[in-house]
Amino acid sequence: MQEKIIEGLAYALPALVTGGVAYYILSAFIKQDNNERKFEALVAKKKESLPIKLQAYERMVLFCERINPTKLLVRVNPIGDDVNRYLHLLTANIEQEYEHNLVQQLYISEDSWKSVLATKLAIIAKLRKVAETSETAAELRENVLLTYTKEENPTEAAVGYLKQEVKKLL
Repeated sequence: MQEKIIEGLAYALPALVTGGVAYYILSAFIKQDNNERKFEALVAKKKESLPIKLQAYERMVLFCERINPTKLLVRVNPIGDDVNRYLHLLTANIEQEYEHNLVQQLYISEDSWKSVLATKLAIIAKLRKVAETSETAAELRENVLLTYTKEENPTEAAVGYLKQEVKKLL
């Protein structure tokens, strides 16, 4: 009886070891295959999303250039001499540009979006501050231009940050 048990174990043990090795190799192969598929899917996804992300960064750079006070003042002329009306026109133009590009935040990094938003708010705040000391719309234009020749323009910092983010993507 004992001999039959030993003989049965002699046949079963190599089969169990062979089965265990086959299971280990097969599971490693399946795991490797799944990892390769996930990697290929990720590469394909990035390949599809990169143009959209680059376009969003382009739009944000364009937005920054459009709200750049020196360019904004050239593009948006005052209707009359009233400072408050001109200030309202300038801020409305900035807000309109902002709302037009609002959806781009889905495609750019959170820090990039914060940089763009901070730029917008800084420009509006500076326009309001300069408007307090100006008596006419023409004087407001002059004072804003003078202010930004002396101080760093916030749009330059934002554009610089956006360019760094694009370099990371590429």
